[in-house]
Amino acid sequence: MKGRKAADLRARTEDELTEEVDTLGKEIFNLRFQRASGQLENTARVRQVRRDIARIKTILGERRRAQASGATSQTTSRS
Repeated sequence: MKGRKAADLRARTEDELTEEVDTLGKEIFNLRFQRASGQLENTARVRQVRRDIARIKTILGERRRAQASGATSQTTSRS
């Protein structure tokens, strides 16, 4: 499985992205166990999963900041 593209991730809902982070978190946990026991064949997968998690968290953060600034601008415009 290749790394996810940011454009594909932006099309998903916040719940889907949160679920994906949880799934990838479990996967990286298992990959670390495999690496420690010497059973990991594709060592690059650890890097891919870490970057996918970071990419998703970045998108979630962007959305939360956009919502916060939108709420702030609505509050300020009423004054």
